Amino acid sequence: MTWTFWAAIVVVIATVYALIKRYETRLVLLTSGFVMAFISLQPMIAFKQFDKSMTNGSLIIAICSALGFAAVISLTKCDVHLVSLLMRPLKKLGVFLLPSCMIVTSVIATAIPSMAGLSAAVGPTMIPIMIRSGFKPAIAAAAVGGCMMPAYLNPGVSHNPFISKLASMEIMQFIGAHATTTVTMGLISIVVITLTCFAFGDFKCGKAAVEEAVEVASNEIEHPNILFAIAPIVPVVLLVCASIWFPQLKMSVATAMLIGTFYALVVTRSNPEEVTKKFFAGMGNGYAKILGIIIAAGVFAAGLRAAGVIEVFVQYLTHSNEVAKIGGAFGPFLLAVLTGSGDAAAFAFNEAVTPHAPTFGMTIDGLGYLAMMAAGIGRQASPLAGGIILLSGIAGVSPVEVVKRTAPAAVVMVLTLYFLV
Repeated sequence: MTWTFWAAIVVVIATVYALIKRYETRLVLLTSGFVMAFISLQPMIAFKQFDKSMTNGSLIIAICSALGFAAVISLTKCDVHLVSLLMRPLKKLGVFLLPSCMIVTSVIATAIPSMAGLSAAVGPTMIPIMIRSGFKPAIAAAAVGGCMMPAYLNPGVSHNPFISKLASMEIMQFIGAHATTTVTMGLISIVVITLTCFAFGDFKCGKAAVEEAVEVASNEIEHPNILFAIAPIVPVVLLVCASIWFPQLKMSVATAMLIGTFYALVVTRSNPEEVTKKFFAGMGNGYAKILGIIIAAGVFAAGLRAAGVIEVFVQYLTHSNEVAKIGGAFGPFLLAVLTGSGDAAAFAFNEAVTPHAPTFGMTIDGLGYLAMMAAGIGRQASPLAGGIILLSGIAGVSPVEVVKRTAPAAVVMVLTLYFLV
């Protein structure tokens, strides 16, 4: 091991510290990557990786179009119609309202795969209804925060095109290969959070609970339009149907998102100019926030390669296959808990280690999926996660109180994930 290896280890430790302190993720990863490349006397490797990552066509198409569509759905309030429509039958279920709400939120998560977006769309409706039905505010917020796992069934989630490209698979093929495990994680979360509710004594049915539960929540629409409510799930339905019944079409994520956007424009009769502006603004936002992290993670991984860290790490994993699996599961999980965001950990791990998966007895899609899901699970258990903070604010409680209810489910999920993948 050379001195550049040990210098890179110091940089990695500093990187983890900076991420825990919640410094700008892209700044931290870019700076660390360039520092490691320069001390290794190979600065051009970082610049070349930057060029390569920022012009990755398949990722740009999938991620930017998905974020553009999400922006249009938010503009037209179709997400609120979907939430209101699904919530209406659930208001008189008593203690069964908790798992029922989580099932509904899990379904919505496949259409709104951002934790912050899901929290903003569902929280103002679901949390007041649950509180009025006799649930404590913390468990009401946890019921929404613990429903993100099914979001990974959405092809627009940035990790799906990223890992499927590494594994040379179609996006829907990758999602389908791991769909059973993804659904299992969602069910585990629902069951464990429901049990946690009883353990904490978080449900107490008052006399007027049923009547109060019928009251309209803060952003609930009294008469949701079913055509509006369908809009958020149009791209997902199109992609699933195309992959099962019409594979010859080879429908791209961007095509499905554009059709979904056109549908939302037509049924809501929104201003085409405003919708177009919002769609492209969303695309730009997707490049800046999501692809920005992917680019920065690529530069960070390039710095690790230049310093020889990846070579040593891969050699070690080659002779200890189980360590690779442990690292893929618990590394991104712990970093997500500490930082509130699993994206940096998952992208960095998948960029640096996952391509070498076959050399230590794993598949690329299997190890990539493991890191992706573990990071998402860790975010659910972090009081620093933006979605958890937002839900805590809506419920009027501390994020720590919410995490006390979501953390047990996260621990059970990551352990189960380790043995399933």
